Amino acid sequence: MSVKFGTSGLRGLVTAMTPALITAHVQAFLAACDTGGVLCVGRDLRPSSPRIAQDVIEAARTVGVRVIDCGAVPTPALALAAQAAGGGAVMVTGSHIPADRNGLKFYVRSGEISKANEAAILSHLDRPVPDGPLGPLETDASANDRYITRFTDAFGPGALAGQRIGLYAHSAVGRDVLGHILTELGAEVIELGRSDSFIPVDTEAVDPAVRDQIKTWVAEHGLHALVSTDGDSDRPLLADETGRVIPGDILGQITAEALQAEVVATPISSNSGVTMKGFKDVRLTQIGSPYVIAAMQGGGRVVGYEANGGFLLGFEAMGPAGSLAPLVTRDCTLPLLMVLYAGRDGGIAARVAQEPPVVTVADRLQNVEQAKSRVLLDRWQQDPAARVAFLAPLNKEEERLDLTDGLRMILTDGDVIHVRPSGNAPELRLYIETKDTEAAAALLARALTNLRTVLNKSH
Repeated sequence: MSVKFGTSGLRGLVTAMTPALITAHVQAFLAACDTGGVLCVGRDLRPSSPRIAQDVIEAARTVGVRVIDCGAVPTPALALAAQAAGGGAVMVTGSHIPADRNGLKFYVRSGEISKANEAAILSHLDRPVPDGPLGPLETDASANDRYITRFTDAFGPGALAGQRIGLYAHSAVGRDVLGHILTELGAEVIELGRSDSFIPVDTEAVDPAVRDQIKTWVAEHGLHALVSTDGDSDRPLLADETGRVIPGDILGQITAEALQAEVVATPISSNSGVTMKGFKDVRLTQIGSPYVIAAMQGGGRVVGYEANGGFLLGFEAMGPAGSLAPLVTRDCTLPLLMVLYAGRDGGIAARVAQEPPVVTVADRLQNVEQAKSRVLLDRWQQDPAARVAFLAPLNKEEERLDLTDGLRMILTDGDVIHVRPSGNAPELRLYIETKDTEAAAALLARALTNLRTVLNKSH
């Protein structure tokens, strides 16, 4: 897989992320985008991240930029540090993808870069870099503390008193930060599954073995809930008191309502129940935080979230005990805390049951190169008979087609089958929407098997 921009920054195989490639992209970013001459640098815990972070630091200093090394921090904590420093940022992370891959997430002074910023970076790659004095290097040992304070001030010391919460730590860079926040809010925290080796955890498509382990942990330890994040800790994972993993878009719906948001921006793949909740405006976008951020423009009480649960706050909001300043980058902690707080009395399962009766589930076929996925989707788009043939074994018929992002088949019975290549990894993603949990799981399993068969035949 070549190094390229996807739905969340620049990503590729570690072997392809050479010092020369990193230097070129970082210096192009600094030349093309507004960082105010300041760059905060952070990293996740995968083995290649320290080396790549050092390459980023050297590339920035070479062109005279002031660099602040924030070390191993969650991506939203780095964004908060850059906001405080009045500068830009680069986060070294491959998020949820395997350890043989890595990436860079870029931030300008206003937050995550846009698609226009991506194009500007690419256009500057071949431009000469002027010589100049070496930029200063500083460290910021307070980035994690600043992020912790953001939530302890907003929620208060007793917000989660009496709650016994499991923390699936694995190799998430924010595992200790999240544990500290939960403890400060009064919860009893039981840490589980810490790993010194990197584990790719996808909060949008949780592996069946991980789901089973979560259920076991919840039962064994008598937990009120279990929480976790992806590798760079900007996407949440939350399981209720029964051990059932709550979809990230449901966390987003509940959080948006709790914050009294009026406008919601979310990708087309998110649970459509959000359109039934009474928000003044719901803006459906392509998949990826840059598209969500673009749809959040215009001011007002606006939030954004993705199907993976990453939440973006676009206005000055109030928590149970204090204010929350805007943070327009994916954040895992806010939706986790908001839903834990909402379920503190009657339980999380009961709170989730209050949401509109729409069920979304997702999975993916791994090791499917994007070129192969595009050939399949191009054929399906151009040939309705091919879609009919795919749907026939599922006893489904198509009513209409949505091409906002990938290929989304809205079916005659109201169900949805959405197929889309990942923008970050060699995966073909499958999204299902129905009105029933069991039906959603069954349709996902059957459709995934059928999709694998179709791909194998086309090989």
